[in-house]
Amino acid sequence: MQQVRSWVRELAAGRTVGPAAARVLEIIEVDPRHASYASTAELAERADVNVATVVRLAQQLGFRGWPALRLELRNRYLASLSANQLLTEHEAVDSPAAEAVRRDIAGLESLARSIDPAQIARVAQLIAGARRTLVVGSGSFAAPGLQLAHLGQTMGHDVRLQTQGGTALINELRRLAAGDCLVVFNLWWLPRQIFDAARVASGRGAHVVVVTDRRGFADIATEVVVVPSEGVSLFPSLTPAISVTHGVLAELARIDEPATRRAVAEAEALWREFDLFERP
Repeated sequence: MQQVRSWVRELAAGRTVGPAAARVLEIIEVDPRHASYASTAELAERADVNVATVVRLAQQLGFRGWPALRLELRNRYLASLSANQLLTEHEAVDSPAAEAVRRDIAGLESLARSIDPAQIARVAQLIAGARRTLVVGSGSFAAPGLQLAHLGQTMGHDVRLQTQGGTALINELRRLAAGDCLVVFNLWWLPRQIFDAARVASGRGAHVVVVTDRRGFADIATEVVVVPSEGVSLFPSLTPAISVTHGVLAELARIDEPATRRAVAEAEALWREFDLFERP
């Protein structure tokens, strides 16, 4: 919790806010857990200010509005918890299976409100223009990267997923050059090797794309796509991150549609030659 409060104070450092906005800021700092769930109207009522004050404060702190700031606040709060604490956070759920579906729907609705389609198109352009794209993610967080790499290759692009660390990761990083692309998928806690990989890739002139649940990598990343990640148990939800992957792939297919069609047709011909699939 102290990490979240420190982050709120850092956000506000050096900024001059009026008395009304200061009350909103105090509530966010003192009770980030409650604030991370509150609607614009609920937070305004608690601070005894109007809704416009909450919106202006969020924009003054560098966000598009309160929903974007709330998303960052919620994700940072969850990242401050251990796995057991996350389980406690969600232990009141009656039906974990049903709640998992509802939580994913809520995450996608939040993503729909906060996503910047132009940014997703820019990410696809970076991959399309790269000689080589390396995709990294730790553990289950590599799942969206698997889809990006597999379908990116099917479309004819050199997109490779690297899930090993250590010397294997370093060997792949050494292959990156200026104009290449590193795509990072990371939620919850950030493994040191993942951050170091982004730093090294940026230093070699590669573009760095980060799909994550909170803003960061400011001095390293070309694009940071922030997604909701709250799950229903002790693990984050990957559904919004996978939805972003779908968007990137769809944009990638449209950038050079004739080339995409040729690559997919060639892949399908090889599938038939190898008799990979049962015929419908």
